[in-house]
Amino acid sequence: MAPSAQTCPICRKPTGSGTRQFPFCSERCRTQDLANWATGEYAIPVRATEADEQWELPTDTGSSERGRDD
Repeated sequence: MAPSAQTCPICRKPTGSGTRQFPFCSERCRTQDLANWATGEYAIPVRATEADEQWELPTDTGSSERGRDD
């Protein structure tokens, strides 16, 4: 059975597990992946739950006098 071909997750070019940049094909693709993480390009979607909703901050009533000692 032949080993499965590995491809770069950025540009999809073939890459081998013996390279320094693995799983990327080049330093450029490695850097691009890091930039994607840093800018939020990759994100894990989350759903709000009832537990999250109980921690919402109260809405401001518009009173600018609140907290003043008169």
